Amino acid sequence: MPPSDASRLPPTVEQTAAPRGVGRDLGGRLLFLGTGTSVGVPVVGCGCGTCTGGDPRDSRTRTSVILGLPAGHLLVDTTPDLRTQLLRERVGRVDAVLYTHDHVDHVYGLDDVRPLCYASGKPLPLYCEERVERRIRKAFDYAFETVPVPGGGLPKVEFQRIGTEPFDLLGARVTPLRLRHGVFDVLGFRFGRIAYCTDTNAIPDETWPQLAGLDTLVLDCLRPTPHPTHFSVREALDVAARVAARRTLLVHMGHEMAHAATSAELPPGVELAYDGLEIPLT
Repeated sequence: MPPSDASRLPPTVEQTAAPRGVGRDLGGRLLFLGTGTSVGVPVVGCGCGTCTGGDPRDSRTRTSVILGLPAGHLLVDTTPDLRTQLLRERVGRVDAVLYTHDHVDHVYGLDDVRPLCYASGKPLPLYCEERVERRIRKAFDYAFETVPVPGGGLPKVEFQRIGTEPFDLLGARVTPLRLRHGVFDVLGFRFGRIAYCTDTNAIPDETWPQLAGLDTLVLDCLRPTPHPTHFSVREALDVAARVAARRTLLVHMGHEMAHAATSAELPPGVELAYDGLEIPLT
């Protein structure tokens, strides 16, 4: 691996070791907690070159990011890998959660916020659409019992309903972006000159103007071949060309997307993100 690539890899566990209870400050940064598809990479039981090759950039937990905003850390989605992601990246604080949609790989790690709630002593605000709230209340019904079961640790959360209107959160302006994910309506988000658009295969006409003037576009790209709910490589490159951001980072990738081989085929300005990558918030 060329030295320039090696220098951009996420740090090892030994390099990031920190005393218990100490978390890193993400102020002014966006950190990729996960960049993988719903089953993650490596895929269980798979012997392909991506899953067994050993490139650390091909080790992808389920897609999520966390942002260091002026008034705290904003987590986007709670994946089933959340505990692993927060420990790996030494993130000891989350001040709010923002949800893109209600699919399992973006919601079902919610129970892992319990230690964060214990530490803060207050409920964690969850910003989401009505459909996501319904899913969470159903999947985590034990957290919303009128009379909780004694002795059971519960995620303490409170819902904040959002739609497509911009709103202020943790000292920053958040602009929801309506996206299509197969037959589902989902949300992407714009934070200043960065847009985060995972789990999509179609951008509605009304959303395109909201993607103008970006510095960085984070964009769904599952695999080289077409898929009914995710962008393929060709489709993602078409979107990237139309948006014309300075930098496009691809996420939600399957094992068909080996980092080194795929990167060699991408045009200038388009890259594969990887778990642990940090970029500045602009």
